[in-house]
Parts: sequence; structure tokens; C-alpha cells
Amino acid sequence: QVQLVESGGGLVQAGDSLRLSCAAAGSTFSLYTMGWFRQAPGKEREFVAVINWNGTQTVYSDSVKGRFTIFRDNSKNTAYLQMNSLKPEETAVYYCAAKRSYLALTSGVYTYWGQGTQVTVSS
Repeated sequence: QVQLVESGGGLVQAGDSLRLSCAAAGSTFSLYTMGWFRQAPGKEREFVAVINWNGTQTVYSDSVKGRFTIFRDNSKNTAYLQMNSLKPEETAVYYCAAKRSYLALTSGVYTYWGQGTQVTVSS
């Protein structure tokens, strides 16, 4: 079992930056691939970024590539999502998720989820 808690969301203006954190507890954090997803009102949950167990592999959605960075600190049992140049259309609840083994972009294969943190980007 892994418990995930996101933090760092808030209200920002377009072009601003935010750093989201995902703190994990209950199991060996370094065993897990960590993903970030987001869900806007009325829309399906979408993939944002994923990182492998030791941080050597990352994948980003095309919409955030070059602006967002996913990284992790296994000594702190925490994954992060650094978000720069935020856009109003990126207003959503952001979720972190964990799974064993390979990187995945599909939310359905993730085993554990946090409760989400709201990010609101004003224009």
C-alpha cells in the first residue's frame, strides 16, 4: 500500500510558475514509477508526465513539454512537478499516481492515487 498526498496547488496568473509535491508513505517509494495527471471540469483525466523509479527516464505530454519538469527525491519519498509558464487552460485538479514497473501514460494502469491539488491559472 502507498499513500500519496499532493500539495503546492493554488491560484496563479498566466505565465507564473508552481511546484507541486507528491509525498508518499507506506511502502518503498523507490520501487514505484510516478505519474502526474490532471483533470479539468467536464473533461477526462489526462496524462501530464511520468518518471521512472530512479529518475533516469521521463516522458511528458506534448502540451507541457519544455515547460514542466517532473523529478523525484527518493530520500524524501517525494515526487515533484515543476510547472512554468502556466496557461489558463491548464486550470485543473492535478493528481499524482504510483505504479510498479514500466512507465505508463494511461491512468487506468496506476495503482495508487492521491486526492489531488487544485491549480487555477487566471488570465
